[in-house]
Amino acid sequence: MRARDLFTALLRAASGTARDRSPDGPARGRRRGAPSSGRPGSVAPSQGLASDGGYPGDHVGPVRPVYAPDLDGDADPGEIVWTWVPFEEDHTRGKDRPVLVVGRDGPWLLGLVLSSRDHDARSGRPGESWLDLGTGDWDSRRRPSEVRLDRVVRVDPRTVRREGAVLDRRRFDAVAAALAAQGG
Repeated sequence: MRARDLFTALLRAASGTARDRSPDGPARGRRRGAPSSGRPGSVAPSQGLASDGGYPGDHVGPVRPVYAPDLDGDADPGEIVWTWVPFEEDHTRGKDRPVLVVGRDGPWLLGLVLSSRDHDARSGRPGESWLDLGTGDWDSRRRPSEVRLDRVVRVDPRTVRREGAVLDRRRFDAVAAALAAQGG
């Protein structure tokens, strides 16, 4: 370990921010934003919120997907990142989740939530739409993932905790086409 890396690790440990693992594996990018407990139903009043303290709500309307991944520590379209995502029913509550960044809306990143649950095999909520994505480095256990197409969340770039992986162009284009077919 280089001296600088050792110093950074010691500094993080001393400040109580040494947590750099998600429930699904080690961080692969630079740590960003405040930590989340990662527990379902966790309250994170300052995460994913606008500067005035409120989440502006999910993005509504067309999305212009852009593919521009760059594993530089900042979240970019085409990357799967880990961040706090507010629940639909109560934007003051949420949980840490992987999100595929598909574009931007002013200062916000636009993202689609990923899940390792098989939504085809169970009856989901009416109106939910999921697309099989397959496996990737965003999940250390290499579980197949699905991406939700009917909910586009706004993400404050400062709250992105880590980069998980770059989604290959072929799969990103398939997600973009499915999103467009839904009117999103």
